[in-house]
Amino acid sequence: MPQLLVRDLDAGTVERLKLRAQRHGRSLQGEAKAILQAAATFSMSEAGSVAEEWQRKLMAHAYRDSAETIREDRER
Repeated sequence: MPQLLVRDLDAGTVERLKLRAQRHGRSLQGEAKAILQAAATFSMSEAGSVAEEWQRKLMAHAYRDSAETIREDRER
């Protein structure tokens, strides 16, 4: 599993993270992991933007109906 090293955090930040971890019943590493996972999750608007971008990319090409292709293949 990939790892991430964060260097040069100030002591105040580390102490606040430790307190937050303690409130949530987690280790410091577990709390940092939870924070990063929450931050890396798409919001609904971000997910919508990604979907719209894919739609634009896919609409730029002409695609055949897959049922037609299957039918042609079966008739061979």
